[in-house]
Amino acid sequence: MFRRSFILAMAAAATMGLSPIKAFADDATLTVFAAASMKGSLDKVAALFEKKTGTKVVISFAASSALAKQVEAGAPADVFLSADLKWMDYLVEKQLVKKESVVTLLGNRLVLVAAKDSTVALKIGKEFKLAETLGDGRLAMGEVKSVPAGKYGKEALEYYGVWKAVEPKVAGADNVRAALQLVSRGEAPLGIVYATDAKADASVKVVDTFGEESHKPIVYPVAPVAASANGATGGFVSFLKEPEAQAIFKDAGFTVLAGT
Repeated sequence: MFRRSFILAMAAAATMGLSPIKAFADDATLTVFAAASMKGSLDKVAALFEKKTGTKVVISFAASSALAKQVEAGAPADVFLSADLKWMDYLVEKQLVKKESVVTLLGNRLVLVAAKDSTVALKIGKEFKLAETLGDGRLAMGEVKSVPAGKYGKEALEYYGVWKAVEPKVAGADNVRAALQLVSRGEAPLGIVYATDAKADASVKVVDTFGEESHKPIVYPVAPVAASANGATGGFVSFLKEPEAQAIFKDAGFTVLAGT
């Protein structure tokens, strides 16, 4: 139904000589719930969308798990952008997002980071000396039971056979950007975050990158929230796939998946 109405609206817009995006931007404010790792790049995309359409975009950044639960509780979100498929599937199962409206938007990589001036040198591999390198320090990462980056991180550490040794040293954070801050502020010597997070913070450096075979693919799906009556929702989701938006995501270090 959403897809059909979206296509009809696009056709109507073309008939009237309007841009499809402008036609959908008929609500004053659009509320987007987005994974914390989207901070920065999505802000830029939203600003561009606002400039083109006049629709103000308000973004709430947090862990995908927390945002999905807020949507379930009735929070007034128009669009949900998750850092993994699980939490999007969760909303689909709850009938809060229509399965046919979900777009597989972006991909990412998982990295081990340290402070910019750190002398740590580690090569990620089977039984690598992560616990020994940490010593009495902590490993900053998202909460492994709920935060996508934390779940990917745990899966990777299990794959390399070091999770049991490292688990007591983990400092779990509410979201991946909070984990990044623990490293950038010197409160943790090492952390596991997304490559895009590391690129966004000049006070940290990448020690090494986790192999893609060590964890499930890092995929960012986006979809309108089914209960939203905001007319700009479809246009915003469509705009995320446009070359201008994709260029911003690529510059931030994401892999663009939509349309591939």
